[in-house]
Amino acid sequence: MKKSARRTLWITAAAALASRIALVGSSLAQSAPSLPVPGYEAAKDIAGAGEMPDPSLTYKVVFDISKAAAKIDEVNPGLAGVARYVNTLARCGVSADHRKIAVVLHQGATEVILNNAAFKARNDGHDNPNIALIQDLKKAGVDLRVCGQAVLGRKIDPATIQPEIELDLWALTTLTNLELRGYVHVGGN
Repeated sequence: MKKSARRTLWITAAAALASRIALVGSSLAQSAPSLPVPGYEAAKDIAGAGEMPDPSLTYKVVFDISKAAAKIDEVNPGLAGVARYVNTLARCGVSADHRKIAVVLHQGATEVILNNAAFKARNDGHDNPNIALIQDLKKAGVDLRVCGQAVLGRKIDPATIQPEIELDLWALTTLTNLELRGYVHVGGN
């Protein structure tokens, strides 16, 4: 076989292989389920893990978030943890109707509730880095609440609270009521 024929054969074979790899990769990407909260990974798989999310259970969980992010421009780590949890449940086959997730924001975490204009006014012109995540959590079915006593104590105008967040009387009341309704309490001080 001549050198030019061999080269043409290699180029054709390489192109066919590249085309096949792209096709398989594309079909795998399309068949992988999308996660409910974009931009946040689910927990990584652990070979031989004992406890895993059970699609037959209904997960009623209330996350108690009372601390701010370390830096003003960072997303609240508690909210990021909720996103990972929701995505982990979904990736493991727990359907949306079996995910009853609530978040109660209070104390140091209260300001994440502010719309961008109010946040900027209180924080030297910094944008609220939590808005997109709060919107995505709400779209994923997460129930977001804020402590009314913290809102009063921090002199927050209720009109500046993002629309995805419900204003409750007191975090202690919300947490207690949800626990009495069968929610598992995660986090807090």
